[in-house]
Amino acid sequence: MSGCYLCTNKIPLTKEGVLSIYTNQSDILSDMKDIITTKGFDSKIRKGKLDLIFHDWHALQKTMDQLKDSLPLRKSTKVKCSLSLLHEEPSDYIPFSEMYMKIMNPRLVKIIQEKLFRSFLQPIVRAVDEEIYGYEFLLRPRSQLYDFNPGELFEFSRQSGMHSMLDSEARMNAIRTSSMMLDAGMKRFINFLPSSIYDPDFCLKSTFRAVEEYRIRPEDLVFEVVETEMIEDMNHLKRIFRYYQNAGVKVALDDLGAGYSTLDVMSELNPDFAKLDRNLIQDCHLDENKQKKIQVISQVAQNIGVTLLAEGIENEDEWAYLRTKVDLGQGYFFGKPAETPLKQYVK
Repeated sequence: MSGCYLCTNKIPLTKEGVLSIYTNQSDILSDMKDIITTKGFDSKIRKGKLDLIFHDWHALQKTMDQLKDSLPLRKSTKVKCSLSLLHEEPSDYIPFSEMYMKIMNPRLVKIIQEKLFRSFLQPIVRAVDEEIYGYEFLLRPRSQLYDFNPGELFEFSRQSGMHSMLDSEARMNAIRTSSMMLDAGMKRFINFLPSSIYDPDFCLKSTFRAVEEYRIRPEDLVFEVVETEMIEDMNHLKRIFRYYQNAGVKVALDDLGAGYSTLDVMSELNPDFAKLDRNLIQDCHLDENKQKKIQVISQVAQNIGVTLLAEGIENEDEWAYLRTKVDLGQGYFFGKPAETPLKQYVK
């Protein structure tokens, strides 16, 4: 399945290649050439472009470090780079800061580019009868050789400009895994980054082709905006939500009650589901302030028809308090993320 440039563009991870540096500021290019020359690299300038020919990745990293330290931020934002194999023409120039992150973290680049991850499933249960309602799909390493922390991997992907690629591939992996693991009627909660979807009409085509290919009912899918994503453009997020909903897919707002996920945001977006922030959940049975917040959120969600889910539940006391305030529960108390679905929650 083909996608846009942001989802498919890759850099070669090789000990030999060419780093092409472009800027329309001749003084910046000259300063960078001086640094590169003193580091012992072959280089040449042509048509406002500096080609650095390298034969050692570690030496390239040291040079990038020195270039970064020597460039003030106002100058580095005017520099773009491309990485290519020897004797290949450079293409797909990206900001210097993104190329720096990629060159300094080749292992994380490899994990994303080669899709060295898989989806684990964590159960979600109904409060009314404690039957399993669905599963959230969470990114985990495919191999111990390429271990990673999911939060750190997504943060790196943002800093390196690889968030669209990672977000798209993680979505595809979850859709494919769910088709093999779950029966029709079981909800599948799948995270997404709004910033990775610049145009829903174009960026989500491959997602819905996968939904059709794996014969998944759209109404069984719940796409969930992740908690770390700053909601800078509410209209853009609304457009994504409506695109999903018009296709018969449900949408969810994560971490309600913390950061950017406020009651006002929930009311404006009107998602199908909303997840309570896990910090509100921890020891909620002992904290009156948390209980007041949960009660208010519960009432507002009920008034506007949003299904409320409490995640991060770790013990029976938390669940005993929450069961009358929320519709769904999720957390280690019910089951940890696992390779295969939990068939039934047992107390």
